[in-house]
Amino acid sequence: MRIRNVSVTSQVVDYLRENIESGDWAVGEKIPSENQMVEELGVSRSSIRTALQHLIGLGVLKSYQGKGTYLINNHVESQEEAENRITSEDCKDIRKVLEFRQILEPDACRLAVKNCVPETIASLEAYLEQMEMFQGDRPKFVRADLKFHEVICRTSGNTLLEKSLHKVFAETRRNHEQMNELFGYESGIYYHTSILQAFRERDAQKAHDVMHRHLEAALEKM
Repeated sequence: MRIRNVSVTSQVVDYLRENIESGDWAVGEKIPSENQMVEELGVSRSSIRTALQHLIGLGVLKSYQGKGTYLINNHVESQEEAENRITSEDCKDIRKVLEFRQILEPDACRLAVKNCVPETIASLEAYLEQMEMFQGDRPKFVRADLKFHEVICRTSGNTLLEKSLHKVFAETRRNHEQMNELFGYESGIYYHTSILQAFRERDAQKAHDVMHRHLEAALEKM
């Protein structure tokens, strides 16, 4: 393979990725040296080094002085994957976060009611009790609040829902504490009590509607 003199470093990264994803280089093995790659690809050492540093920064490669560079992870995140990953920056706009939740969580409730088992009710009850107990202790109240929602997402049986919302909750806990300072404790307890009652009644539509109103009320207050 010869590298064109356009976006040289990017092409070297593609060369590295191809060898990793094809399995030509196995995790734990030493990859070719800089000298070998310079000779094979016909590019400068600086381009090779920059490409290697990129993958070292991603946690894919690791360099040991005097020993060489080793493959430690065979998943190379592409630029497109990086651009579409949920980040802390994405979650700074709490209105956008609430809109995102309002789109997903009501239907997560509907699915969760259908999959509900006694353990689900017990978990929801436990986190609601914690919310009631921790009125006045904002961090603990918000933690119990978000755990209540995570139980619902987990019970939906959809791992995409569970993982995406868990990520959003983890990134926005501090923002939710600020929201609680604005909204107070009573509203959260009121809506969570109503959602729990819908689960007890196995009423999927009611759970959907209450969750929608809960998040809509938060948006209106903002």
